[in-house]
Amino acid sequence: MLCHNQLPTAARMARVWADGGAMVAIHIDAKAPSDAVRTLQTDLASHEQIVFSRRHPCEWGTFSLVRATQDAAALLLDRFEDVTHVMVVSGSCLPLRPVADLVAFLSLHPHRDFIESVTAEDVGWTVGGLNEERFTLRFPFAYRRHRKLFDRYVDFQRRWKLRRAIPDGIVPHLGSQWWCLTRVTLRAILSDPDRPALDRYFNRVWIPDESYFQTLARKHSTRIESRSLTLAKFDGQGKPYIFYNDHRQILEESRSFVARKIWPDATGLYTYFPRPVQGEPSSAEPQPERLDRIISQAVARRKLGRPGLYMQSRFPRKDQENGKTSAGYAVMQGFSDIFPGFESWLAQRVDAEVHGHVMAQYGVEYADRSQIGPGGLSDSAALRDLDPRGFLANMIRISHRPQIMQYSPRDQQSLNWFMGTDPNAQIFVITGAWAVPLLHSGMPFDDIRRVAAILQRTELEQIDVLNSVWLKARTRIWDLADFSARPADVLRSVLRQLGGDPETATALPDMRELAGMGRFLQRLRNAGLRPQLMGDFPISEPVPIPPKESLAS
Repeated sequence: MLCHNQLPTAARMARVWADGGAMVAIHIDAKAPSDAVRTLQTDLASHEQIVFSRRHPCEWGTFSLVRATQDAAALLLDRFEDVTHVMVVSGSCLPLRPVADLVAFLSLHPHRDFIESVTAEDVGWTVGGLNEERFTLRFPFAYRRHRKLFDRYVDFQRRWKLRRAIPDGIVPHLGSQWWCLTRVTLRAILSDPDRPALDRYFNRVWIPDESYFQTLARKHSTRIESRSLTLAKFDGQGKPYIFYNDHRQILEESRSFVARKIWPDATGLYTYFPRPVQGEPSSAEPQPERLDRIISQAVARRKLGRPGLYMQSRFPRKDQENGKTSAGYAVMQGFSDIFPGFESWLAQRVDAEVHGHVMAQYGVEYADRSQIGPGGLSDSAALRDLDPRGFLANMIRISHRPQIMQYSPRDQQSLNWFMGTDPNAQIFVITGAWAVPLLHSGMPFDDIRRVAAILQRTELEQIDVLNSVWLKARTRIWDLADFSARPADVLRSVLRQLGGDPETATALPDMRELAGMGRFLQRLRNAGLRPQLMGDFPISEPVPIPPKESLAS
C-alpha cells in the first residue's frame, strides 16, 4: 500500500485488508507529516500482518515510486512466506467486495499475473506527447516541480537527436501501476541479475511506475493477463476520475474488487463498502463494462456537448460544436411580405411555433408578440444582438415544438452563414418579395429607390451564402415572379416539407396586390437601379411621356 496523504483514511483501508486476511506492507511517503505518521503506526501496531517498509520521498513521474514499491514488495515476500500474490494499492483505494472474494478469484488462477502491459508503440492512451520517447530520452527533472527545465531538456535532446539505448533483453511496455503479480514473477523481477543496470536505465525514464514492472513482467512471467484488477479511470488529461457518494450503484454493479480513486469525504462509500461476505466467497469476474460505457458517454458529452448547447469551454472553438442547433427549424423569407396574415395562416396548418421576424432590427417578434419568449428569452434586440447565435440556439433548444420564423433583408443579417451551414435548417426564400411592401408604401420615390438598393444588395449577399459549396441547410428559392404565377403550388410544397397537410393550401391567405409591379420595377431601372431578384414582370400599362414643356421647365 502506497500512502502519501490522507493517512487516517489509509489506516482504515489497511485494517480492512488485514481483517480480510491479507498481509499488508505499507510505504509512507517520507514527505508526510511526522505526527500523522506516528498516529497511523500507533493505530495499526496491534495488527501483526501489517508491516512498514523503508520510506522514500516520492514524486509523481519519477523512479521514487518504483523504489517504494520494490522495497514494500520485497518486505512482504521476505516476511510472509505464504503470500502467493502481491497487489499494489494506494491509501485511497477502496475494496468494493470482500477480500475473501479476491482470494477466491486468485486461487482459481494461481499462476496468472494480472498486469496491464502493452507495447509502447501500440499504446493509444498516453497524454503529453511522450510515448516511445519516454524510453529513448533522459528525464532528470521532475515534471511538476521543474516544468520549464523538463520541457527545455526534452527540446534540447530532440534538436540534437540525443537518444538512449534500450537495454538488451527487454521490450518497453506500458500499463497501469495497479497490478497483481504472483510471488514467483515478482521474486524473479526483484532478484534479476541485471537489476542494477535496469534500475539505472528506468531511473531516467518518464513515469517509470507505469513501465518498470510492466516491462520486466514480460521478461519473467509465463502467463500474463493484460488487465488490472483495480478499477481506475482517467480523463483526457491523464488524471484519475474521483468517485463520490452518488457513484455507489455503478461501483457495486461493476463487481470490481478495488476502486480508485475515492473522495476522502465520501463517507457513504466508505460505510457501504466493502460488502460483507454472504455465504461462500464469490470468485465471479469483475464486470466494469457498464461503468466503462457510462464514462465513455460522459467523456463524449464533455468533449462534444449537447447539440445546440454551448458551454464556456467549447464556445470559442468555431465550427467545432456538436451540432449548431438541437432540432429542426424553418426560416420563411418573403412570405410575410406577400401575405400580411401568413403567420396565423401557417400556424393553423403545421404543428410548430410560428414566430414573426425574430431577427428584426427593432426587437424580437415572438409568436404571440409577448415581451418574454420561450425559455424566458427577452424580446430586446440589444440583448439578442450580444450573441445572436446563442439566442437562436437557445430558442430552438428550449421548446419541444419546431420553430418557424420569418426573415427578411430588413432584419439583422449576422446569422446567414450560421443558418446556411446548419443541417437542421430549412430555408424557404422568395427573392425580391421585399419589393411588395415598397410598392404599397406611398413613400417618395427617391426614398424607395434608396431603400430598394440597400435591400437588394443585402439579399444578393444572402443568396451568395445559400449558393455556397459550404451550404448544409435544405433550401428552396423562388423569385417573386415565379411565386406569383403559382402561389398555391409553392405553399403546398412548403406545407409538405414542414409536415403539414398540403391539401390545406387551397385556401390561400390574403395576398397583397401585385398589379403595377412591372411598372414599379421599370421605374427603378429608369432611376439607375437594376432589379435582379424579382423575375420578369411585364409592363402592363404604358409609361406616360411628359410633354416637352414640362421637360423644358
